[in-house]
Amino acid sequence: MITLLFIVFFIALILGIPVAFSLGLASLVYILLSDIPLIIIPQKMYAGLDSFVLLSIPGFILAGNLMNASGITEKIVNFCNAILGHIRGGLGLANIGASMLFAGISGTAIADTASLGSIMIPAMKKEGYSSGFASAVTATSSTVGPIIPPSLPMIIAGTLTGLSVGKLFLAGAVPGLLIGLGLMLMAMFISKKKNHPKHPRASMRKMGTSFLQAFWAIMMGVIILFGIVGGFFTPTEASIVAVIYGLLIGFFVYKGLSWASLKKVMYDSAVTTASLMVLVGFANLFAWILTSEQVPQQMADLILGISREKWLVLLMINVVLLIVGSFMETIAALLILFPVLLRVAMAVEVDPIHFAVIMVVNLVIGLTTPPVGVCLFVAAGIGKISMNQLVKSSWPFLIVCLVVLLLVTYIPEITLWLPGLFE
Repeated sequence: MITLLFIVFFIALILGIPVAFSLGLASLVYILLSDIPLIIIPQKMYAGLDSFVLLSIPGFILAGNLMNASGITEKIVNFCNAILGHIRGGLGLANIGASMLFAGISGTAIADTASLGSIMIPAMKKEGYSSGFASAVTATSSTVGPIIPPSLPMIIAGTLTGLSVGKLFLAGAVPGLLIGLGLMLMAMFISKKKNHPKHPRASMRKMGTSFLQAFWAIMMGVIILFGIVGGFFTPTEASIVAVIYGLLIGFFVYKGLSWASLKKVMYDSAVTTASLMVLVGFANLFAWILTSEQVPQQMADLILGISREKWLVLLMINVVLLIVGSFMETIAALLILFPVLLRVAMAVEVDPIHFAVIMVVNLVIGLTTPPVGVCLFVAAGIGKISMNQLVKSSWPFLIVCLVVLLLVTYIPEITLWLPGLFE
């Protein structure tokens, strides 16, 4: 029956059915053939959604959309370009820097790729950068979004296990910065090799002006992180604070929001939230089936039966997650596999906060790897290039991400140092 469950799931994915409904269809087939009452479907879906922490997700999605509709993307790009534009390949570096700042607002890689990509890719192509380089930089740097706080995958991980979302946010900060800095170094290396253009050094006045324009956007991430860590509010309350902040900044500071645009922002946020919640519900049903069939225990026994050496167990988990991340959406993979693999990791004495970061970094790398790298498809569409061209251009940046993944996996202090300061 479990074999049938996975066969139906993978066939549905191959046919192009969205991941959420692929999970639901596979679960329905299993339940019908196992003669389980259908009432179990709404029960388990509701159980997966019945979490106070999950209420923060619609808030963060709405806050990010509010700030984006206010016109902050261009202000962040201008600030990063003023700081980094004088370096060879500076516009590529500004692209990466903007992704790191935008991450604290959107929390999602796809939003980052679409928003920044629509500005940066045409601008880079106009200045003489190749479509492949411009699109690759945009797609790979956007994966910083789900790692640097506020991070939707970290919220999901905290919901599944009861781990502190504040600590998970802090734990993701340093790995996210490492990926961003590593991508910058690779972009500089490629730019020097290909003699990419650079801008004149910006004056202190221009730097100051661009910083002031981007200041209120940057402050949203600061308020969210330090508000949660400082104990001023919970993640759910933080999301509401972020929405109020986004409304005030959008209407009265940047003045990019109007009542007409607010209607569209509310609609888009509701659609995104609804699709995510359907995914969470069906994934919880799917996970319940796996648990009832003792699949987590069997997987744990299989991995631990091969070896109980911590380094080898973590290596095997990384390989599994990289493969899964290449064809399954991040949140869905996290919902299904995190509780399973956390048990394996804890059996070899891996800290659960550390392992949550390892898993999130693994899965977001999958957003830029074929065959289902969503960020690659978005960037390829904006850059008007084929997936083959984009994948070839992305490999140097993917290698950087994999190096950081290994560092995060085998040096726990990278993730645990910052949360430890606030204990």
